[in-house]
Amino acid sequence: MSGILDGKRILITGVLMESSIAFHAAKLAQEQGAEVILTAFPRPTLTERIAKKLPKPAKVIELDVTNQEHLDRLAGLVKDELGSLDGVVHSIGFAPQDALGGNFLNTPFESVATAMHVSAFSLKSLTMACRPLMSSGAAVVGLTFDAQFAWPQYDWMGPAKAALEATSRYLARDLGKEGIRCNLVSAGPIGSMAAKSIPGFTDLADVWNTRSPLEWNMADPEPTGRAIVALLSDWFPKTTGEIVHVDGGVHMMGA
Repeated sequence: MSGILDGKRILITGVLMESSIAFHAAKLAQEQGAEVILTAFPRPTLTERIAKKLPKPAKVIELDVTNQEHLDRLAGLVKDELGSLDGVVHSIGFAPQDALGGNFLNTPFESVATAMHVSAFSLKSLTMACRPLMSSGAAVVGLTFDAQFAWPQYDWMGPAKAALEATSRYLARDLGKEGIRCNLVSAGPIGSMAAKSIPGFTDLADVWNTRSPLEWNMADPEPTGRAIVALLSDWFPKTTGEIVHVDGGVHMMGA
């Protein structure tokens, strides 16, 4: 039986652990017929170890999205491995500890700038680095955490995600003429390494226990991975600049 990504070549960032949304996206992409290449930072060896748990082998390339040399060499390394790209998954976010956990009013600009660079601007940087390998029909998919609201403990990652969401819309606008789509998946809380780095994450996640119309399981990244794979496929050929919520429905609940 053929999969919805048969013959597609996909670059996926952010595979850190088996609990990573990116790991599940990579696993599902392979199961749906894609060839997958991974990028990793700061510890490619960690990603190489986790990659062995995928259905098929996947090469890992070191990529610091704030390092222009890394970005400049990316297309050449991927081309040597896959030839071209049909999809890119941006699963990258970071904020220094003083930008999280209730310190919003006191966070210095240097820490805010780091959060914005790694978490938002990198969507543009990564997309532009991969652009020479992409043609009409290609898709970029990023991960956000609903930036419409001010969340407990999330602090400067909130504005960084708002910037990410705006960046995705502008990329969709400018790359549409090349037939390249850019969309985001807004996921509910998952107990990944990224989540565990947020002080007081359980306070934030507790919202889902009381407000989610569909039962939400923080230990199950697969629904989010499925949405990523769907957006990478040809099943959303005219959808761009969109944010697909995979959050059990919390985004639309009032009081």
